Amino acid sequence: MQDSFQNLRFVLVNTSQPGNIGGAARAIKNMGFSDLVLVQPEIFPSDRARWRAAGAGDVLKQARVVDSFADAIADCQLVIGTSARERRIPWPLVNPRLCADQVAAEAGDHKIALVFGREDSGLTNEELQRCNLHVHIPTNPDYSSLNLCAAVQVLAYEVRMSLLASTGELKEVEQEWDEPPATSEELENFIQHLEQSMIESGFLDPETPRQTMTRMRRMFSRIRPDQSEVAILRGLLSSFGKKK
Repeated sequence: MQDSFQNLRFVLVNTSQPGNIGGAARAIKNMGFSDLVLVQPEIFPSDRARWRAAGAGDVLKQARVVDSFADAIADCQLVIGTSARERRIPWPLVNPRLCADQVAAEAGDHKIALVFGREDSGLTNEELQRCNLHVHIPTNPDYSSLNLCAAVQVLAYEVRMSLLASTGELKEVEQEWDEPPATSEELENFIQHLEQSMIESGFLDPETPRQTMTRMRRMFSRIRPDQSEVAILRGLLSSFGKKK
């Protein structure tokens, strides 16, 4: 499993904003990755990059700077380039989830590169043609511009989820509640108390109740209040009656 995480490389090409390099380092460390390669960054090293990296200074410190795109991917067996544009000649194109599944299927045995282009223009056609797959993040078409760090985070997250799922390590979040759920009897007593209070207040006409109580039953059945919550609600109803 550890090999799968170590075999994934994040490549940033000609990044112009050093803060984005630091943010990308933080994003990949958040998801358990560490291999960051920079292709001719405009400004690096940089205090701003270190500041944006926050607790991911180790990823930033070990990041490798190379002279060309070819150098960054030379030893990789699967290269995936991020692309926001349609191409004249179609290329295999996947969304982030399918991309992550492909990575998870191969990362145990192969070195893989996820490549991100320039902030203003992305990857060139020549660079994209060096990629086996293109991945496109389906953003809002009315506001499709996605920050470089955000794009790195999206793909790093999707890959992590696929890797964990592939090994059975993806667990549902377990949460212990502080009170047991109300029993059917407790909930029924509350509903009757509620109905009586609604009648006494004049809110509910018992002669023409319509579907009011059915809808109230449906709401509390859906919510499934715990015993303490039911007790609070009944106390609240009782307090209304005392003020008459």
